[in-house]
Amino acid sequence: MVRALLAERGPHARKLRRVVDLLAGDWHTLAELVRLPAVPRRTVQELLTAVGDDLESSRDRFRLAPAKAADYAEFATGDDLVDPVDALVSRHGEHLRSILADIADVPPPLAALDHVQATAETALKRALWLDTTYDLAGRTLLCLGDHDLTSLAVCAVNPDVEVVVVDVDDRLLEFISTRAAARGWSVRTVHADFRFGLPPAVLESADLVFSDPPYTPEGMALFAARAVECLADLGRGRVLLAYGFSDRTPALGLKVQQELQRLGLVFEAVLPAFHRFDGAQAIGSAADLYVCRPTSRRSVSPTSAKTAIYTHGPQSVEATGPGSTALAALVDLAPRPESSPPPKPRAPGWADPIGKGAASLAVDLSGDPGPWLLRTLLACSPGRMAALVPNNHPNVSSAAGQQELRSLVDTRFALRFLRSTPDGKHCVVVADQVLAGTLDVGGLTVREVLTRAHGKLGNVWREALVAATRGALTKREARERIGEHEDLELRLIDLPRHRIAELLPLVRASASQDSASQ
Repeated sequence: MVRALLAERGPHARKLRRVVDLLAGDWHTLAELVRLPAVPRRTVQELLTAVGDDLESSRDRFRLAPAKAADYAEFATGDDLVDPVDALVSRHGEHLRSILADIADVPPPLAALDHVQATAETALKRALWLDTTYDLAGRTLLCLGDHDLTSLAVCAVNPDVEVVVVDVDDRLLEFISTRAAARGWSVRTVHADFRFGLPPAVLESADLVFSDPPYTPEGMALFAARAVECLADLGRGRVLLAYGFSDRTPALGLKVQQELQRLGLVFEAVLPAFHRFDGAQAIGSAADLYVCRPTSRRSVSPTSAKTAIYTHGPQSVEATGPGSTALAALVDLAPRPESSPPPKPRAPGWADPIGKGAASLAVDLSGDPGPWLLRTLLACSPGRMAALVPNNHPNVSSAAGQQELRSLVDTRFALRFLRSTPDGKHCVVVADQVLAGTLDVGGLTVREVLTRAHGKLGNVWREALVAATRGALTKREARERIGEHEDLELRLIDLPRHRIAELLPLVRASASQDSASQ
């Protein structure tokens, strides 16, 4: 049966022969039989079935029975070739141990964001390939998403590179910032949800962009388009993408490649099975490295950037969303409170009551794995907002999580957490606007900064001080009081959550007389 299976694969049987090599050599888990030769799980299972009674198994480990191993010698590959980059990885044991330690401590992956951890060898392989292919010293590498910690691996190999990490996961941004700072590496972290655009500070700023996007056509197209927007020089810049598809579903690979070509990307190289993962067994726990050269600066318009880009969770392309009963509870809690101003007139067709003067806002955040609730509170200014979030949301599921969110927005919104929704799976977070008359000058300054989260932080902070002190401070005095800060050129909404938490006490203190005398 093994011979028939190999014959059926034709010239592509070599990977299956490598599975036979592994089985003849020693015990291996199913995950290893998938990942090491980069063969889809289903194909490996077919081979194990074909081996039949000649196979031994113990605790999800498999091998050929020693007495039968010689019978399979004719199927061996006899390979003794080693990938030159893999050989390079083997000579950097110290870096590999450091990356292994980082991966052991990185925040747990979020399935809703399609996190599948790349192996430590892959992170180091990426770094070594980038460093031996490009002149990285003094250049800027931007990572669009980085749960695999490619940024830290690159800095370990070449600490002279400038790295920017843009990600939607605040936990990850804090982790990378902390590790990089402790090692003296130049890594800057910025928050963004790519579906809704990029922070202005990262546009046309990078020499190279690396990304391992969600492996849907929608996800690949969106991340690739954002990557092009980040390149400073289209002629010299490159977009480096990880992408994998099962050899059983080539039509999916075609759709993704068509999306990339639609963006005007030329494939300079496709390095097969370059990346390996602890998971993603449907695609052989492997992905190719696409080296892409842009030919035009095409971007994704708001109407074409789809919100469903993932393969798992409530924001996946096949998700159905919350039930009508949960949404009904959300809308019931969002009517305009008596203290809120009437809504401003809107142009015909404008349906979203977002911005100053909006009376109330109902937001479906039922797919939020954690970061979107805070960003929604920063992005809008209604008299009341009601947001539907899952019961296991990190800012809902514990008193500590609720208090952490309150501490960030308490000068702007008073929050209530209503856990008893009709479907029992969601919570409604009600945010009522805090009246300015109840705040001291420090609270008013923080409130102004929060209210203008889309403005450049340095300008917003200065003007907040002038407004909160009712003109007692001039713009020059306010600027002197702020002093130097690394984030003044960014917008508040683009800061990672931990840096917002660090910044707001500084904003409050800057409004006090004690701060003026320092």
